[in-house]
Amino acid sequence: MGAGADSGRGQLFLRSLLFLLLAGPPAHHPAQGQLRYAVPEELEHGAFVANLGEDLGLDVSTLSARRFRIVSRAGARQHLEVNLENGILFVNERIDREEVCEAGGTCLLHLQLLVESPLELYRVEVEVLDINDHAPTFPWQEYVLEVAESAVLGARFPLESAQDPDVGTNSVHTYRLSPNGFFSLEVQTRSDASKFAELVLERALDREQQRVHRVLLTALDGGVPERSGTAHILITVLDANDNVPAFDQPSYGVSLPEDAPAGTLVIQLNATDLDEGPNGEIEYSFSGHAPPRVRELFHVEPRSGQVLLKGRLDYERASLHELYVQAKDRGPSAVAVHCRVLVHLLDVNDNAPEVTLTSVSTPVQEDAPPGTVIAVISVLDRDSGDNGRVSCEVGPNVPFELRSSFRNYYTLVTTQALDREVVPEYNVSITARDMGSPALLTRSTLTVPVSDVNDNAPRFLQPSYSVYVMENNAPGASICSVSALDPDCQQNAYLSYSIADGHIHGMPVGTYVSINSDSGHMYALRSLDYEQIRSFQIQVQAQDAGFPPLSANVTVHIFVLDQNDNAPVIVSPMPRNGSVATELVPRSARPGYLVGTVSAVDADAGLNSRLSYQLLQATDFTLFSVAPDTGELRTLRSFLEQDASRQQLVVQVRDGGQPALSATVSLLLSVVETMPQTLSDFSEFSLPPEVSSSSPLTLYLLVSLGSISFTFLLAILILTAIRCRGERRSRQGNSCSPPRCHCCPGSRPSSDGLKTSNLTAQPPAGTTAATCLDVPAGGPPGYCYKVCLGPESAQSDFMFLKPCSPPRNNEKDPGKRSRPDQHLQVSKEAKQPNTDWLPPSTQRPALKRYHIQHWGNRGSRWKGYMDNGGVVFDTALN
Repeated sequence: MGAGADSGRGQLFLRSLLFLLLAGPPAHHPAQGQLRYAVPEELEHGAFVANLGEDLGLDVSTLSARRFRIVSRAGARQHLEVNLENGILFVNERIDREEVCEAGGTCLLHLQLLVESPLELYRVEVEVLDINDHAPTFPWQEYVLEVAESAVLGARFPLESAQDPDVGTNSVHTYRLSPNGFFSLEVQTRSDASKFAELVLERALDREQQRVHRVLLTALDGGVPERSGTAHILITVLDANDNVPAFDQPSYGVSLPEDAPAGTLVIQLNATDLDEGPNGEIEYSFSGHAPPRVRELFHVEPRSGQVLLKGRLDYERASLHELYVQAKDRGPSAVAVHCRVLVHLLDVNDNAPEVTLTSVSTPVQEDAPPGTVIAVISVLDRDSGDNGRVSCEVGPNVPFELRSSFRNYYTLVTTQALDREVVPEYNVSITARDMGSPALLTRSTLTVPVSDVNDNAPRFLQPSYSVYVMENNAPGASICSVSALDPDCQQNAYLSYSIADGHIHGMPVGTYVSINSDSGHMYALRSLDYEQIRSFQIQVQAQDAGFPPLSANVTVHIFVLDQNDNAPVIVSPMPRNGSVATELVPRSARPGYLVGTVSAVDADAGLNSRLSYQLLQATDFTLFSVAPDTGELRTLRSFLEQDASRQQLVVQVRDGGQPALSATVSLLLSVVETMPQTLSDFSEFSLPPEVSSSSPLTLYLLVSLGSISFTFLLAILILTAIRCRGERRSRQGNSCSPPRCHCCPGSRPSSDGLKTSNLTAQPPAGTTAATCLDVPAGGPPGYCYKVCLGPESAQSDFMFLKPCSPPRNNEKDPGKRSRPDQHLQVSKEAKQPNTDWLPPSTQRPALKRYHIQHWGNRGSRWKGYMDNGGVVFDTALN
């Protein structure tokens, strides 16, 4: 069995090869932009058909890159294929012409060839040539022919025709009858060029001599090699029924719409028989060689001769059906006569157009220019005439249009610029409508996504940012976050943040703040100080990751908020040399007398620098009060005899911050009967350099004060020189006796007053240690005033001479005197004061140092010294 199949395939190959040799190479006939080739059927896989690359003038090396391919409908068999390496069209699977083209005539395969970059479309027709691969066949291998013995010589008896699926010369060409003595064979040709055979009676029959005759009918085709088919005919001789039925005409034609329902009358056949009785009763039926498809679609009523529609017609499958109907009487030796019925189908618009997306180039970039091809669309309507003519259009409000390239082929192109940020995706509705009545249409939706290009710069959510940061922040703490948006997508919308180069107070901005490039969070790299920098601004840039990258800038204003981190600083009075601030108060002072003003500054701002003053400690709280706003120290009442001559006060200065910070200053107030003509500790204080240098008035005051001080000092020096010269003259005249002048050398041991003094006179050898002066005009007799000028005199430290009043009964013992040691500790690293709360220039005393010592003639003494730290008066009674 396998050997027979291999032998059959070998013979088929040899026949195909012989056909090619006889027919010559496949020819291509370009016509109207098309190529046409011819190829025999039944070729094996891989058989050469044509060199499309050469015939189309394409570069074979670019076929694969340009996606050269055959476009076919979904589900259709791919009989032919293209080799992308050499551009050759070859047989992909065996082609059976009789299977591909059911109807006769020319069998064509329509190929649509598509190549991209640029997009080109070619139409190729391949004609499948018939080869003699089928032998003629009869409906039956043996059938019976009844012939009446009364048949006259020359009577003709039509025989069943053989069928050959091949066409042309390969179909049934002739018939041959085996030799016999009664019948001959004549071959007739129908109008459609088909052949059929008729037996011709050549010799009278005699049923009594021979009742049955056997002959062999052979049907031959015209192929090379020739094929044949046979049928055995059994001829039975019957008694005479010498009339046969006859149709009105040998051939009928009828038209029928393809949508006719089952049971529709196709035609009413009529045949007549001159015989009577059973010999004249006619029965109708399909002839034996009616195709199975005809028997499925049509039905013949045996008695009436009506041909009825049985199945569903389809014009697109077959537009013509050929029916062979026979009529035969019921008598003995009945002879069947045949007629042909041609049923022409009328096309109706029963097929909607089919829309096929042949090639789709999506997504499309939003910067694609108008006219860019998006897709190639093929439209097919299997109807004919106007029913098969199709128009195609796209829906409204889309930037696309259809352009016709070939018949029933369209290209979808853009009509205007696209913007992905406005419409990221289009659903294009394509409507195909035929010209039938009523018209049928098909809608197909094509989704066209728009790909992004980097055409939008980032945009910050705010035009500028204002950030408030509390000073003394922790380094690395987040201070704010900036955010920008980019309407692009993917990489084009990925943003990175950075800080533009710049300087803040001479330092790179990168030493102050940093930014997270992904999130936009900003961090302070150092602890900010409101007293050093109150605000600054930086430029933040947001840049996307597109190509080329786009960026945007925004200004970030950073304001440093003050924190109560600076305690008040006492600027007046200022203790010096470890002593406390002192002041003289006359005992005769009335209530409200201004003793002095405590001045302080705070480097903070706002409420944190708003200062308030209060009396924290006092020897007698009923005697003094401090103004909470100005720091003025005033008396509350007049002094009484029992009031202590030294009053110790502690004044606290507190700011308005939360929590509040404070500073204290200790004051020692000495109550005196009369006030010396000297400046007190509350009369001036030193201002910070930036404050004093910033005010011209302050500069003028300092220059004036310096001039006055210099003039006063010069006058004192001149006066002292004159007095000393007069004393030398008096000493030479013994005008001052040692018992009455206790300041002469060796006249008296040093007293306690000199021991407690912070000035020690160290006269050089050969000089006197002291000078006794007489006070004229008002000086009490018997008093000697001692003026000691020590080495500190170069620093303008002087003793001022003043008479000593007699000691009072309520004065304390000098041994119980104690020097206050409480003073304010001021940091050397104190920050610059806030000039908003500086005291007026009238409250800035110039602090001097004085030392006074007095000896009375009654053995009483008093001494005092004045320093930048305060004033101390001591009185003692011997």
